[in-house]
Amino acid sequence: MIKVVLVDDQPILREGIKKLLEQDKEIRVVGCAGNGRAALKLCQQFLPHVVLMDVEMPICDGVEGTRLIKARCKNTKVVMLTVFNDDERIQSALNYGADGYMLKDIDQEKLILTVKGVAAGLGIMHKDTYKSVVKKASSHSRISIIENKGLKVHLSDRELSIIRLIVDGKSTNEMAQIVHLTEGSVRNIVSGILKKLDLKDRTQLGILAVKHDLV
Repeated sequence: MIKVVLVDDQPILREGIKKLLEQDKEIRVVGCAGNGRAALKLCQQFLPHVVLMDVEMPICDGVEGTRLIKARCKNTKVVMLTVFNDDERIQSALNYGADGYMLKDIDQEKLILTVKGVAAGLGIMHKDTYKSVVKKASSHSRISIIENKGLKVHLSDRELSIIRLIVDGKSTNEMAQIVHLTEGSVRNIVSGILKKLDLKDRTQLGILAVKHDLV
């Protein structure tokens, strides 16, 4: 059973999302809050697997709420679920450890898949949000050493090139053509990067790259 906490200052929206989620037998909403501080108390009480967090709220907004929860409830995943597609807010939430960022135009099926995916350790982002953050990050300085889960990992120029192509949305076939390698070689490089950084998939890699200004 996946335990979820909903955080939104509009009770009607909270109730609507709760009903949508609980139509899936594997998900149970264990608490609802109207701001980030109240959400932290629920997290400490119920130890949820996933928090769905609005951004714009009184008293304590979603970005600050994410910071508080990620600092005190290490195993709880936080997904920003909001109407805002704001680069600065997105980047701030990711910097504080948000595990995903989705817009409220998401349908029921994708919402449920998002909760299950994040609970399983995947990083989830709305495609438009992902593109905007990557575009902003691409103007920052490049680095070749990245730290994840306490490990400092050196990345080669080839690996950095592949990462940049991944966050640019290129397929394996497209990457192979651009870097003049076989598709098999590209897959091996991607697998090696994921193994080095202890990541599960390309989405997690993209989010980590954005967090660390890697692209």
